[in-house]
Amino acid sequence: MVFEEVAELNHSESQILNIQVDNLAAAVQIEASPNFEISLDDTNFTSELNISNFESLDLFVRFSPQIAALGAISGTLTIQSTETTDLVVALSGIGFSTAPSITTSPSSLIFQDDVVVGSTSISEQIIVTGQNLTDVIDITITGPFKISLDALVYTSSLEIPSASANGNTTIHIQFTPQEIGNSSGVITLQSNDATNLEVAILGTGTPMVHSYTTFNQQALGFGGVFNQSNTQVFALHQDISNIAQIKMFLQIDCPTTGCDDWDRFANIKVKDDASDSWFEIGRYITPYWVGTQQLDRGLEFDVTDFKALLSGPTELRIYIENWTAKADLITLEFDYIEGTPDYPYYAVSEVLGFHANSIDGVPYGVNHSEDLDKTIQIPNNAESAHLRTLISGWGHATPTDANGRPCAEWCYRTHAIKINGADTFQHYMGPIGCASNPVSNQSPGNWTPDRAGWCPGMVVPVRSNNLGTSFNGTSFTFEYDFEDWTSDGQGGNAYYATSAYVVVKSNTEISSPIVN
Repeated sequence: MVFEEVAELNHSESQILNIQVDNLAAAVQIEASPNFEISLDDTNFTSELNISNFESLDLFVRFSPQIAALGAISGTLTIQSTETTDLVVALSGIGFSTAPSITTSPSSLIFQDDVVVGSTSISEQIIVTGQNLTDVIDITITGPFKISLDALVYTSSLEIPSASANGNTTIHIQFTPQEIGNSSGVITLQSNDATNLEVAILGTGTPMVHSYTTFNQQALGFGGVFNQSNTQVFALHQDISNIAQIKMFLQIDCPTTGCDDWDRFANIKVKDDASDSWFEIGRYITPYWVGTQQLDRGLEFDVTDFKALLSGPTELRIYIENWTAKADLITLEFDYIEGTPDYPYYAVSEVLGFHANSIDGVPYGVNHSEDLDKTIQIPNNAESAHLRTLISGWGHATPTDANGRPCAEWCYRTHAIKINGADTFQHYMGPIGCASNPVSNQSPGNWTPDRAGWCPGMVVPVRSNNLGTSFNGTSFTFEYDFEDWTSDGQGGNAYYATSAYVVVKSNTEISSPIVN
């Protein structure tokens, strides 16, 4: 039985259902599901009846939607007796409300795409539906969001005229984030006699990123037309006053010959014009046989510490200790990410510079003449100071450790930085998870076993140590102290390529630390 539309808390016209029985002695129970009612006289309606001793009767059925029974409503009429099989009659009707109301679809809104801070998103839409309204719908929005009826003019408030308040109206919403991260707002819809409705809005702001490509498919190899390094000057981002972070991405592609078969020491340097020295801003070990195409942009480095050297015309050098004509093709990109810097002024000085190649590092386990003792003076106005160290070991020198690991590629060690003669910071040269490297297609290379503090096809990790501010305006001694171990001279030599920098930051212009 199908009934017409009926307002909630009202009743439809009744329909007659004739029920006939034969040779039935037991009573008949008749039950209507919620929102439907039954009667024997079309006057007194109920949801249940119990009837005996009849052969035929007319049952009056009506649709009586209760409060909030809106839209398509389904139900059943069940007729049963202990002597017969149950009979079920399907019922349906449509309930509607006569109360003034406002609804929206969707009931909340999330901008799925991140939006760059200061820019404006493409618009999203919600459908506003008014029912039984006699006045305008006033709409306001909070937060970094604007609304519009025509998708042309956006404001923080608007009005749907009373003439079109009942029915569906499309509202366009735009998001203009003012800060990085999540931003929220609320759309409030109001009309006389209708309950106010609020719609939550959420969007995510991302920083403005300025990207620069420097070396582009630069071949690094050995022999013939190839060189292991390449040096060029590039125009990088000029104004770094609003740059919060600088990231560097290095992608290795392979020529038609394929990439170098071996894992090689490699790094990126920037020229410090003041000292006429090359500062190592990133180090990595190349993967066996392949490039880094499994990573969207290759290997990622945070080089913000060198912000003072990475603006305007900048001289860069890339190097791979590749001894073959299978040249690796290097593309190097920089992302300058806008935001509020932790400090507006940076300066950096080199403390240790043993970063030319894998075997030009500090000899390990033997006597040597390399100077690992320095005196460092921090400027008076430093508000942050830290040491930044890169270290990776090379060689298969013996005796091996008890677990069979030779030095310094494989032997786990803990080295120390001594400040004023006291062990202050420790650098553990242990496993960093070579087998879980996302550059996982290096077969048949021996890439999965853990080295001491580095892995083939990965960035050599930066070891950062905070100096605080207690040394401001004073000098202190620095010593890089390698864990004691003595080579027996039987397995070749061991080396630690080691670079260390002291980075200072301030809210006022700051000079570079003095290192002697």
